[in-house]
Amino acid sequence: MKRTREIFLSDKLSISDQSKCFFIAEAGVNHNGNLENAIKLIDAAVEAGADAVKFQTFCASQIATQYAPKSTYHIETTGNDEHQSWLDLLKSQELSVEEHEVLFKYSAKKNIIFLSTPYDLESVDLLENLGVSLLKVASTDLNNHRLLKYMAKTSIPVILSTAMSTIEEVLQSQNILLNAGCSELAILQCTGSYPTIDNDLNIGAMLHIREKTNCVIGFSDHSTGVNAVSIATAAGAKIVEKHFTLDRSMPGPDHRASLEPTELKECINLMRRTETMMGLGEKIVLDCESENRRKLRKFTVAARDFEKGHVLRDEDLLLKRTGGEGVSANEVDSIVGKTLIKDVIADQVVDLDVIGES
Repeated sequence: MKRTREIFLSDKLSISDQSKCFFIAEAGVNHNGNLENAIKLIDAAVEAGADAVKFQTFCASQIATQYAPKSTYHIETTGNDEHQSWLDLLKSQELSVEEHEVLFKYSAKKNIIFLSTPYDLESVDLLENLGVSLLKVASTDLNNHRLLKYMAKTSIPVILSTAMSTIEEVLQSQNILLNAGCSELAILQCTGSYPTIDNDLNIGAMLHIREKTNCVIGFSDHSTGVNAVSIATAAGAKIVEKHFTLDRSMPGPDHRASLEPTELKECINLMRRTETMMGLGEKIVLDCESENRRKLRKFTVAARDFEKGHVLRDEDLLLKRTGGEGVSANEVDSIVGKTLIKDVIADQVVDLDVIGES
């Protein structure tokens, strides 16, 4: 299957090495199972300037058994297993088919792309029926080849997150997706720790992923603060995903590693500013430099008065700022040995008017 470095979301929008970074505001389960909160999260993502808002779609009973132990960060944020089982926690965060339809339509009304991460086969069907333009593979399902194949058969572009995996596992999952029919794939560097400290972000792994997979690359950020997103953008990320919440003090597992609405807006603004600073990606003379290039660079002038017929020596020529007139400093050697066709005085510009064409 052909590998691609471009993902088409519509006839007018694609993600590639030449596009702007695509920002996904990750609402996840920070709505706590409440539709009103989910709608507010969409509004916050729109206000912040995100390209897409993403949720998580699942049937709790398809994710975990009733005996599955919580991860440490779940215990820290939602209490131990005796207080509430992981399965019960997941059930409290589910959104119904009808609620998905409401959020999908509301996102379209607000002119923001609705995305979601399916965690089971039924959820893939739900999102395909909604008409989503991308499917996201959670890092926890990177090795779930059954799910990957099922997602690939939809022909919907896929974003693969890679926390807690080796590059060999990433390549294996890529091949599963490509061979099952996924022709448009992006792969995100991610660290499966909530929140992730600076030493563990490993943003540079994006470049390793791009080298090995030849895919669109990006970064799923679980750190606190806004800096990592801009650093990833400068490093080449074309998709960035960042968790956000209405209020970090809300109960739930992901709020503490999420930005609040004003911080989300700051994060996106900083990312866009970073893109602007990165520029064209090639070394050229910019329009803003043209005047200073002419006025600050040095050109050739006569060291003293000379009469017509004088043969120029190196010591007869000085390099000074002239406002852009005269032989450029880098070409001064080319006129050594030339004969003056006119008298010149000290500090006079030396150009074709005084040395002729020969």
